[in-house]
Formats: sequence, structure tokens, C-alpha cells
Amino acid sequence: MSGQSQLLKERDAERQVRRRRVFYIPGYDPIHPRRYRELYRKEGAAQAKISGYQIDLKPKTTKGPYGWHVTSRQHGKETDTDVDVLVWSDIVRGSMSNTIPATYLQMLRTAWCYIGSGALWRLMRLRKGPVIAALYPVGALILQALLAVLLAWGVARAVALIPLPLMSLAGLVLGGGAGIALLRWFRVRDGKFFIYYLMHDYAYSAQFRGANPPELEVRMAEFTEQIAEALQSEVDEVLVVGHSSGAHVGVSVLADLIRSGRVSEDGPVLSFLSLGQVVPMVSFLPDAHRIRADLQFLSGRNELAWVDVSAPGDGCAFALCDPVGVSGVAPEGKHWPLVISAAFTQTLSPERWKELRWRFFRLHFQYLCAFDQPGDYDYFRITAGPRVLGDRYAGRAPSKSRITKTVSKFTSVAP
Repeated sequence: MSGQSQLLKERDAERQVRRRRVFYIPGYDPIHPRRYRELYRKEGAAQAKISGYQIDLKPKTTKGPYGWHVTSRQHGKETDTDVDVLVWSDIVRGSMSNTIPATYLQMLRTAWCYIGSGALWRLMRLRKGPVIAALYPVGALILQALLAVLLAWGVARAVALIPLPLMSLAGLVLGGGAGIALLRWFRVRDGKFFIYYLMHDYAYSAQFRGANPPELEVRMAEFTEQIAEALQSEVDEVLVVGHSSGAHVGVSVLADLIRSGRVSEDGPVLSFLSLGQVVPMVSFLPDAHRIRADLQFLSGRNELAWVDVSAPGDGCAFALCDPVGVSGVAPEGKHWPLVISAAFTQTLSPERWKELRWRFFRLHFQYLCAFDQPGDYDYFRITAGPRVLGDRYAGRAPSKSRITKTVSKFTSVAP
């Protein structure tokens, strides 16, 4: 471990967390944040029962965004935690309000961005799972269009065979209507297929070739202010958790926070936990200068501890890929993030793993859930227990299977 990390270890070892603030940054998710409260309540109770500690949820005690209060007793020590969800679901919903033709145009633009830049082929060299997840909506939308065309042709053909005047014209009108109706049927049922949802997700990152959309930059500045305010409060740790796309949002927010000089040595410990990250989907794009610069900056700082958790069993994440290393921006003296595996095949019983193995979207949220054979990763010990993140993983070796080799073609950190 580097000298900077050793300083963190010594500082963190002196502190017991009695009060904590947690800021949870969701991924690209249009759903109300109450979903995360209910998930925390249900899964926290399950993990506490399995692991033998106590955890209780109450309404939040702090001002600000949606959240909840947690009281937990672990290892004979009681900790109070206030959890805030840094909401950007309204931005997500706005980006998803496209018509069917607009979504197909979006598909073409996104495919061109990833294929034309060469990013897609390089991403496939990391992990095929998230790339397949990216290609799935493209293939599915094309298939839906083909089925709609076939239905339109069949209806038009059948109507044209009726020996009455203008039946050919009527067939074209009815066939076109049938094809459009089928596309609308697919769209309405996207809650089962996730085709439009995933298409909008990847398109959101690709629309500016990896640069952040203006509305997201504004919201990230608000997040930075909220975390800075917490760092001035009487708590022992401020923990930022970024899940999925929320991981790269968290990287930039924390980089901005540290650059602005608002992290005091005498203040709360600052920690960052990234879960199931998909950073390469953004950082590998041509104009992703902002996220690459932030990755480079954050990876060498001693103002925080950064632990990145993923699992090869999660087909929607770039599992065990060091986001700094694979993006080609590792600075001299880099020591973050510590990349470790949640090891689903070991931390979930064979029965539970069999139940979840093919539920890809559910597995992508497993980091926020209970493990029936827990290892050294426990979301509820980290977010509600008496130890700061850096202390909990001090001396922990990174996963032997982590990928650190530069794969991205684009490594510039300035336009």
C-alpha cells in the first residue's frame, strides 16, 4: 500500500463511526427513490438476521433530498446513519420520453458512436456481458421492426385479395396500422423486455460522445454542494455510494469537491464506494475528457478512500476492471481504487445462485442486497456499521483477477 494509503489507514484506525452520512447515487433509473429505501429496509433486515447484528430504519432526520435514518448495533457498538438519495431520475425520465421513430433514430446514432469510434470492439476486450447488454436493444429493436413490416405486408396482402374496389389501398392502410400497433404493443410492454430502457441508457452517454449532458452537469454541481455541506457537519464519515452509471457520476462529483478545496483534514472521513460500475461505456468514447480527467485526478488523492466492488457474475458491469487503468489514465503514484470482487458464486449459496443466475438485472442490484454466505463485502456493515470504509479494507489486497491494462483508444484528459 502506498504512503498516502498508509496515512489514511492510520487516520481511519483512530475513529469509530458513531454518526455517518451516506449519499447514494443511483444509476440510470427513472423510478422514484422510495424504491431504494424499501430495498434497504428489506435486504438490511435479511442481512442482519443472517449475520447476527441489528439494523432499524426510521424517517430521515436531516434536510435535503429523499432519504432515511438507520440505527445499527454491530460488534457491540451503535451507529446512526442518515442516507440521502441524490436524485437524477427526473433527468432520466426526460431522456426516455421519445417517440418510437425517435428511438430508432437514437439507436442509429448510438450504434454509430460506439462502432464508428472503435469503442465497441475495445469494450468487448474487457467484458462481453455489458457489451451484449448494449447490443441487445439494437438487435431487439431491429427484430421488432422486421416483425412489424411482416405483419403489415401480410395484412395488406390478405386485404388486397378481396375482390372489391380499392382493396389494395385499404390493404396498405390497414397493414400500416397493424404494423404500427405491433410496435406500440412492444413499447407498452417494455417493462418486461427492457429494450427501450437500455437503448435510452446507452444513448444518454453516447449523445455527446462521452461528454456529460448540460442538465447532468448542473445536477452534479448540486450534488457536490450537498456533500460539501455534510463535510462541515458533526459526523465521523461521509460515504458516497455510486451504483452502475452512478459510479462515474460519483467520480466527477468527488473530483470537483476535492479540487475546490472543501475536504478538510480535520473533518469527517471521506469515502467512496463504487458498485457494479460501467465507467468504460463512457470513458472509452472520444469526447469523454471530463470523466478521464476526473478518474486520473481521483485515483491519486489522499483525501478519500475509494473501493470498487463488482462481480464476474454480474453481466451488466465491467467486473474487476480497474476504471482508471483500463481507461489509460493511471497517474504515477496511483493507489485508487481498490478493486475487489463480491464473488457471487461464493457469497451466495448454490441454491440462491441457481435462483438468481439468469436474472441479469436483479444480479446487477445484488451489491445492495443480502448475501446468505457473506464474505468481506457487506453493504449494510459498510453503510451502517462502526468502521469507516478505508479502515475496513486497510491492508486488503486487490482481486487477483482485476484488469488494469489500458484498452481504451482515447486517453486524452483535455479537449
